[in-house]
Amino acid sequence: MELSPLVEDAGLWSVLPPLLAIVLAIATREVVFSLFLGICTGLGIYAAQAPLPIHQFPVALVSLVRGSIGDGEHLSVLVFAFFMGPLIAVMTRAGGAQAFGKWAVKNLKSAAGAQVATVVFGLLFFVDDYFNCLTIGNVMRPVTDKFRISREKLAYFVDATAAPVCVVAPITTWAVTVVGYYNESAGDGVSGMAAFLRAIPFNLYPLLSIAMVLWLALRRGGDFGPMAAAEARARAGDPAGAAAAETREEALDPAVVSPRGRVWDLAVPVAVLVASGIALMLSFGGYWSGSGVSAFDAIGGENAQPALAFATACLLGLGAAFALAIPRRVITYREFFACVPAGIRMMVPALVILALAWTLSAICNGLLGIDAFISAAVKRGADAGVLPLSLLPAAMFLLAAAVSFSTGTSWGTFGILIPISVAVCGRVDPSLNVLALSSILSGGVMGDHCSPISDTTILSSTGSQCRHIDHVRTQLPYALVVGAASFAGYAAAGLSRPLGYGVSACVALAFSGVLLAAALVALPRLFPAPAAGTASAEEVPAEAKAWARPVAPGPPSGQGQARPRFTAWERSEPRHGPGL
Repeated sequence: MELSPLVEDAGLWSVLPPLLAIVLAIATREVVFSLFLGICTGLGIYAAQAPLPIHQFPVALVSLVRGSIGDGEHLSVLVFAFFMGPLIAVMTRAGGAQAFGKWAVKNLKSAAGAQVATVVFGLLFFVDDYFNCLTIGNVMRPVTDKFRISREKLAYFVDATAAPVCVVAPITTWAVTVVGYYNESAGDGVSGMAAFLRAIPFNLYPLLSIAMVLWLALRRGGDFGPMAAAEARARAGDPAGAAAAETREEALDPAVVSPRGRVWDLAVPVAVLVASGIALMLSFGGYWSGSGVSAFDAIGGENAQPALAFATACLLGLGAAFALAIPRRVITYREFFACVPAGIRMMVPALVILALAWTLSAICNGLLGIDAFISAAVKRGADAGVLPLSLLPAAMFLLAAAVSFSTGTSWGTFGILIPISVAVCGRVDPSLNVLALSSILSGGVMGDHCSPISDTTILSSTGSQCRHIDHVRTQLPYALVVGAASFAGYAAAGLSRPLGYGVSACVALAFSGVLLAAALVALPRLFPAPAAGTASAEEVPAEAKAWARPVAPGPPSGQGQARPRFTAWERSEPRHGPGL
């Protein structure tokens, strides 16, 4: 069943479905229910204005879900996650992840070292954000569990080193996409790559996010809000929390992990995954075709198909794991193939959320015209001269954050707003182009971090095996703090723009950096982490005993300290079953 977009956009009604889904997800912690209700609301708004007969409502709903999943790039992402699950399960069952965890505990020495290693890995794997989200969390999870670092903290480190790094690195799938949007709209003679490079110093939210994760990695005890409560729980011996029972599989049970596994059982499949993924992107992009295509154009071009490349790389990594483990009798054939369905089941919650999030985005963008509504509003405001030019970058930052938060996609936000900003700046002041571009890139990444329906947020929680809504709830205060500092920085950049590019960049970075540093010092004192303590054997859940091994032996039974006192930031209501 084909549904045609509304002749005119639905106006403010187009904002209601994503807003409803996001608010409900945060309030109820039931992501699937919230997304489904948002989809039904959006389809109801469309049916009232199209009009769509009520008896065709179920058929239309199924058609939308099928169309969202069948989209070429979306389907490749699902296949990527589908193959990644069995690879994770095999590396875990073969003992590679456990051996890497033991090696890391022996060599890293401290929780700070484990956190810094996680951040460094995230900064190094910058080619594609999807790959970063699923790989880094799974590689570092055994290490962070052993050092009693919460899964929420791991998911935040993964998420904050995925899109923020991709959007400031020129050799990524993101860079060429942004350059393409800019080149198609700009008429000022400045190349898209030159504009992208000049925008890097003004990319305040990504740069400040990277600085914040490095600060938090080096200074354990600097957390605040819900993350502080999660860290207190992890220090008590339960780094996984509610996710332990939800992600537990017999094939992944540490009690049946092969004792013959070595670090190579993790390192070799991951190395094959990384190398073959990059090589396939270069191949798909025509780098080795003899046509003179550069590595940058090959990786970032539309033919690179990163999701398909890394899905194929996962299959090759699975083959490498098989060739490494079976001849050495680390695991048996039966155990190897038992990991395949177990790994797929582990990915099912993420696949369901992704499919629903894409369907909601298809309704809002494709049928209700939320992008057209926002674009028209921006043009009307620019034509009316409502905003002073000095405040235009800060306003574009907020607008991009709002669009990305509502739609769950930063790439879609770039496609909507970059052409508008180029057109607006071309009319009023072409020198604003670079600053406006950077504010849109920053705002898009911020909204992506805050949104429960963002695909990178979903994959970050999946790779870290963290309950998705817990990742959103703990990351949101951090994203808002960095976003507030970035907004102030863009206001400073707009005011100092007459002083020149270099001076304006220094002023924006210095002002926003000082504000962020002050917040990071003050907030842990205003909202302190619960008192550190070691839980007794009776207080630690059974899942935590299986998944997390204390770094140092705790006190004898019955001599544990009192349970830590949690702050008002931690939600006190009970969990509602195993659902996400």
